[in-house]
Amino acid sequence: MPRYLVERTFADQLGLPGPDADVSARQSFIANNALDDVTWVHSYVAPDRKKSYCIYDAPSPEAVRRAAGRNGLPVDRITEVQEIDPYPYL
Repeated sequence: MPRYLVERTFADQLGLPGPDADVSARQSFIANNALDDVTWVHSYVAPDRKKSYCIYDAPSPEAVRRAAGRNGLPVDRITEVQEIDPYPYL
């Protein structure tokens, strides 16, 4: 399955969920993603909390966009990426 880097810009600071964040909200994101076989791997958030960089496994960029739309998330850019791990070369 292809892997994508999704860049997002938020008008307001992104609220970061704590350990007691609403589980049902997370389950909703997962269910919305699953409708297009999209899996959220992890994300990075810029220090100003207005940009995020998210890694997804998905069949296509269009699938990522559809899932983001259902989840109410902006999408600035989607780039197909390939992981490079430095440890096998040591």
